[in-house]
Amino acid sequence: MGFLQDVAGPLLEGFSTLGLASQIGVATATFVVVAVVLNVLKQVLFKSPNEPPMVFHWFPIIGSTITYGMDPPKFFHENRKKHGDCFTFILLGKKTTVYVGPEGNNFILNGKIRDVNAEEIYTVLTTPVFGKDVVYDCPNAKLMEQKKFMKIALTTEAFRSYVPIISDEVTSYLKRTPDFKGQSGVVNICPKMAQITIFTASHALQGKEIRDQFDEKLADLYHDLDMGFSPINFMLHWAPLPWNNRRDHAQRTVAKIYMDTMKRRRARGDDGQKDMMQHLMNSTYKNGTKVPDHEIAHMMIALLMAGQHSSSSTSSWIMCRLASRPDVMEALYQEQIDNLGKDLPPLKYEDLAKLPLNQAIVKETLRLHAPIHSIMRAVKSPMPVPGTKYVIPTDHVLLAAPGVSATDSQYFPEPDKWEPARWQKDHPLAPSMVRNEDEINEEEEEKIDYGYGLVSKGSASPYLPFGAGRHRCIGEHFANVQLQTITAEIVRAFKFRNVDGSDKVIGTDYASLFSRPLEPANIYWERRN
Repeated sequence: MGFLQDVAGPLLEGFSTLGLASQIGVATATFVVVAVVLNVLKQVLFKSPNEPPMVFHWFPIIGSTITYGMDPPKFFHENRKKHGDCFTFILLGKKTTVYVGPEGNNFILNGKIRDVNAEEIYTVLTTPVFGKDVVYDCPNAKLMEQKKFMKIALTTEAFRSYVPIISDEVTSYLKRTPDFKGQSGVVNICPKMAQITIFTASHALQGKEIRDQFDEKLADLYHDLDMGFSPINFMLHWAPLPWNNRRDHAQRTVAKIYMDTMKRRRARGDDGQKDMMQHLMNSTYKNGTKVPDHEIAHMMIALLMAGQHSSSSTSSWIMCRLASRPDVMEALYQEQIDNLGKDLPPLKYEDLAKLPLNQAIVKETLRLHAPIHSIMRAVKSPMPVPGTKYVIPTDHVLLAAPGVSATDSQYFPEPDKWEPARWQKDHPLAPSMVRNEDEINEEEEEKIDYGYGLVSKGSASPYLPFGAGRHRCIGEHFANVQLQTITAEIVRAFKFRNVDGSDKVIGTDYASLFSRPLEPANIYWERRN
């Protein structure tokens, strides 16, 4: 008892000096930690022989994917070498089974709805950000209808109109932003790309009326919404933490902008607009119910947010990579001159197909810098893993990591090298999927309709930057158009290099669910003559 008294005495004395709020906070945190530790010990000590091998690590309470400074892709690769494609570790106090490689991607992402569930995992993150009754805060069948409503803005005809809009937004931003004044300078590129992506997406997808209400201040509100996806919010989404307070304020403010816009349209009898908001205002669910205004506002938030974090991150990585390889940036500029003309006329949608290197820049950056490194699903019924003795029980969470196969030397020679030219069929570093593209053709791959139109299952490819299955990103084609157009316009305007003139690339920030460059990601820019 003497030892316990020596330890507990000072702790209790210190606890008694705290204010009531601090005491409640400490008690709550202690309870959570003790509960999670006991849960972890129970799961580790009572393991079924038919479960995948357990990985023991020094961060069992929080877990690798949300430990600040950790490198989840490295964790996945290292344990794959030790244990194979399928293994288990403790994440957020629960057994989480990782299954990597094309087979693992297919097993998890194309799992049947009776076997796997995304809503249970992600609703605690998405509902406070998007709002009620949309995305993961509604039955899956309703989500599929909502995705079908929004696909109206993602047609080839729409893309033709988007390219000039995106181009104008980029050139206008580069002219008015103080950080790009003069002939040269140094800029932290990430905040700039975040603003460019929100301005281009809001104008293209949601129309001029909405875009005119966006400025740098409103773009910052979307940044506050994005920070609501902090991984700690899997447990503390409800807590009055500073980033959660900013998230909730931003959600209310942005939703009100959309609600007020709908009221103004109805007041003036303006139902002839051809944008996403008007389309949703005119839409009806299969059961005959008109889409309520609050759902329209929340879908409008989701529409921008669903692409904002990934496009913002990817465009930032593109610029960082170009700064490390000025030769590639010059090749992009020359490609435009050779294929579009020396006068560099205004970009059109059809021009993007004439710029294969520009397209490859986006592909290669998405390969090495997958915006989402971990995709999780709740297990709803026991799932046998084909070709093994393993059966994944319902108290596990499944985790897919498509970025692992995208950086696997089996499919991508010298996988850690950023080489956009590898996407040419005859390049020595061409991935197997490109060399054998006549055999593996997405157009001939199995397609399925989950309720919002035919999509490729994606199960045959080691490269899945936009996911697969019923939750595959419906905005992947828009993201490609947006990223290619932004890149082409910035290449026309600037030359980039690293501030120190090296070919180094900044590290990755894994503090969020979405992998992005560490800040400040400073690059040197020089305006072209």
